[in-house]
Amino acid sequence: MARNTGPSCRLCRREGLKLFLKGSRCVSDKCAVSRRGTAPGQHGQMRKKESNYGIQLREKQKVKRIYGVLERQFRHYFQMAERSKGVTGVMLLQLLERRLDNVIFRMNLAGSRSEARQLVQHGLVRVNSKRVDIPAYTVRAGQEISVTVKDKAAKALRERFESLKDRAIPKWLEVDPQNLKAKVAAMPTREDVGFPIQEQLIVELYSK
Repeated sequence: MARNTGPSCRLCRREGLKLFLKGSRCVSDKCAVSRRGTAPGQHGQMRKKESNYGIQLREKQKVKRIYGVLERQFRHYFQMAERSKGVTGVMLLQLLERRLDNVIFRMNLAGSRSEARQLVQHGLVRVNSKRVDIPAYTVRAGQEISVTVKDKAAKALRERFESLKDRAIPKWLEVDPQNLKAKVAAMPTREDVGFPIQEQLIVELYSK
């Protein structure tokens, strides 16, 4: 699967926002956004007046980078959202929230979505007791998500959960950290996203 292999901190600096792509580093003094708040590159400190298209494009890029998807897959999600009943922008965010790698991240068993993606790709995640190694797998209400690892790794994941206890778990997930499980109690809502996203800008961009 194609993925971005460049420096993650440059992506946060380009968007001018902590996207939490590096786990614990993002909440430490080493965070690039805190240390160097300008965009990367030799012209990063220049102030530019962006056009409407530029503003819409930046919003799309920000959401893509938050969830770790590339353009083709993101457009596919948008097309699915368009065909769904409901507000297109909200349905788009709901589809992204329901990605399996995002669910593991929301369970606080991984410091970042890329770390959660590794757990899935290594075949350590079960959905209703069946192994699923596709990070883009879309979970449904009522499904049980579990991480199956040996004792030493299980202890490390529980410790990771404790270290991330200040990070709120969304209400649509019922998490059992002791058994490394969670149940999808409901569909995620717009309020569960937790990032300042203007999804209407993305809808306007793709509607041109």
